Amino acid sequence: MGTEPERVVVGVDGSPDSEEALTWALRYALTNDAEVTALVAWAPPDYHDPQAPKVDRGGEENATRQLTRAVTEALSRFGSDLEIDRRVARGSATRSLLEASADADLLVLGSRGHGGFPGALLGSVTQHCVHHAACPVVVVREPVE
Repeated sequence: MGTEPERVVVGVDGSPDSEEALTWALRYALTNDAEVTALVAWAPPDYHDPQAPKVDRGGEENATRQLTRAVTEALSRFGSDLEIDRRVARGSATRSLLEASADADLLVLGSRGHGGFPGALLGSVTQHCVHHAACPVVVVREPVE
């Protein structure tokens, strides 16, 4: 009677911090024989919200391409046969990641995505997930060169 492998969910948004988070999650998976789910979320623009971007970024198709590129690049650095479950979620990143944390053992996030303020230590999505995720959260920051 074996136990289920640990399940790690990692948020991907194409930012340098999320690329580092994906790399961290893969290293962790190799070390701990864990399964990795890479998740990207997308939402159609809300044209009624004056703060929302006014350009549709291509929706699900762009999100899928972004996820495929990030996973392919990350796997190329490891030269292994790791399999990564890829999930494209429609909705806000915060909601999608919190929902994914419900059946995960670990949630891995970059400290900041593309939005927000460059000097901020944590982006709003990461900060919200740190406080509300249903599992432990690891926050990975892009290395400073």
